[in-house]
Amino acid sequence: MTQSRLLVKKVELRFIKIYNFAMKLKLNADQLRKGPTSLKLRGMNKKLKKQNIYIILDNVLDTYNIGSIFRLADAVAAKKIYLCGATETPPNHRIKKASINTTEWVDWEYCASASEAISNLKLKISNLQVISVEQTSKSVLYDKFEYKLPVCLVVGNESTGVSKEVLDASDAIVELPMFGVNKSLNVIVSLGIVLYEVLEKNN
Repeated sequence: MTQSRLLVKKVELRFIKIYNFAMKLKLNADQLRKGPTSLKLRGMNKKLKKQNIYIILDNVLDTYNIGSIFRLADAVAAKKIYLCGATETPPNHRIKKASINTTEWVDWEYCASASEAISNLKLKISNLQVISVEQTSKSVLYDKFEYKLPVCLVVGNESTGVSKEVLDASDAIVELPMFGVNKSLNVIVSLGIVLYEVLEKNN
């Protein structure tokens, strides 16, 4: 076998190994609920490729929303979630249930405030875009903004939204258009739409 053929063969085997590893980590809801320990997958989440995406929850109170955001963060392979202010943290039964145990796969950290989380992230990560998902006079339509990685998306309280100090610290504010009588979408829906827009524009 020639050297070039050997090289091709090695590349093929390497690709197959990576593909098989990736497929092993595609878990259904029941497997996720059992957790990484019972699946002998402890530490394997560290090997997963993560997107340069960070998510900050600014006083999000509904534990169903918090858990669902963990599930969403896992879906887009976000690097980390910051749970801030009055936002509940794991371990919490309702968060775990809504997240289908993705709290075991997604890195997270508690911060006393969203402003503190932003400051800490900006110290660690250069060229970080901080984007709040909120309706204000300064908002631009979510699909008109040019998202660049690394990016940090901020979502706020279900009733009062993203706090003013966080909006002031944001590089941009984006919103989703609303065509009916309802003023806004649920926080998890809004975040999900914006996250996939970020992925599409950085694919």
